Order: sequence, then C-alpha cells, then structure tokens
Amino acid sequence: MNFNEKLISLRKSKNLSQEELGAELNVSRQTISKWEGGQSYPDFQRLVLLSDYFGLTLDQLVKDIDVREVREKNINSEQLSLIYKDVEKAKKIIMWYFIIALGVIAVLVVIPLGIFFIRTLLG
Repeated sequence: MNFNEKLISLRKSKNLSQEELGAELNVSRQTISKWEGGQSYPDFQRLVLLSDYFGLTLDQLVKDIDVREVREKNINSEQLSLIYKDVEKAKKIIMWYFIIALGVIAVLVVIPLGIFFIRTLLG
C-alpha cells in the first residue's frame, strides 16, 4: 500500500473528511487532497503529527513510501522554485529597462521641445 492509499484508509477509518483531517493538522483540505492523490507529500512536521494522530510510529506511517518518487517530486518542486526566482529577476530587469527607456524618451522629447520654445520666445 502506498502512502497516499494508507492516508486515505487511515482517514476513512476515523470517519473523517479531508477538511476535518486538515483542521487537525492545520493544513487545507486541498493539501490533504494532494497528499491522498499522490501529488505531494507532507513535510516532516506533518508526518509526525499524522503518526501521533493515528497512533502509529513514523516507520509504520511511511514504511511503503517510494523514496525515489519523493525525491523526484522534491526535485521538481526545487526546479519550479528556481523558475519562479528567475521570472521575478527577469521582471525586475524588464522594469529597469522600461524605466530607462522612458527616461531616454523623455529626454529626447523634452530637449527638442525646450529648444523649440526658447527659439519661439526669443525669435
């Protein structure tokens, strides 16, 4: 039995909804759904809370977890985090280029207009 299947079985054995279990662990119903769907795994703190709540040792709770799968999901999470950081960095760079471009445009427009008005006034 996989971890997600074990979690579903344990939750149902206590007649709990995902929302009720989430409330016990201070996580959302969506988080419980992701754990049960095998989309993500609880962090260590939540694993301890789960084992305490269901009266199991950590070993009993996680015995059948495919560690390779957890590592792959963790790597994907880390890669996603790096992508978000790169996007934020790119946004900042683009913002600075935009500000510089506006400044250059302003200078290119203001100087000729200033010269035009000075010539008009003196002229």
